[in-house]
Amino acid sequence: MHNLEAAAPYLTADRRLVYYPGSSIGNFAPDDAVALLTRFRRLAGESGQLLIGFDLKKDPVQLHHAYNDAAGVTAAFNLNLLTRMNRELDADFNLDQFRHYAFYNPIAGRVEMHLVSLVEQTVSVAGQRFHFSLGEALHTENSWKFRNDEFSAIAASAGWKLIFCWEVDGFAVQLYR
Repeated sequence: MHNLEAAAPYLTADRRLVYYPGSSIGNFAPDDAVALLTRFRRLAGESGQLLIGFDLKKDPVQLHHAYNDAAGVTAAFNLNLLTRMNRELDADFNLDQFRHYAFYNPIAGRVEMHLVSLVEQTVSVAGQRFHFSLGEALHTENSWKFRNDEFSAIAASAGWKLIFCWEVDGFAVQLYR
């Protein structure tokens, strides 16, 4: 993403469409989402369009079940962060000493994912030592959820005008120009 604008000269079409599928925009804090959408605006140009998807706000119980699924898919995804740190940063996390914990924060409008230390421990990462107390949480990810009007306001802050919105099963796709 660092050289996003560098691609613009190679995109010769009169009209450009920036396509940002899935709900990855929800991993950005709102101010960072505005910054990214502003970059998309510059890349697309004056006549360009944006097609983007995002998760809608929904019942907190439904979100809890989605991020704390019985099959453990989300927990495995979250714990994979420690696996990668062990491999890529010469860390020594014991995955059995951490537990996935996720909850919906209705004030912030986001799901917060954490890894909670099950014991008091010290871990080494890239030659540095980090102490974790029993029950201490390592905040690993946020996943913002939006109402359609909230996301439209974020996009408008970046210079986009809403053209159309599709919504199904708690997910929205919006088209902007």
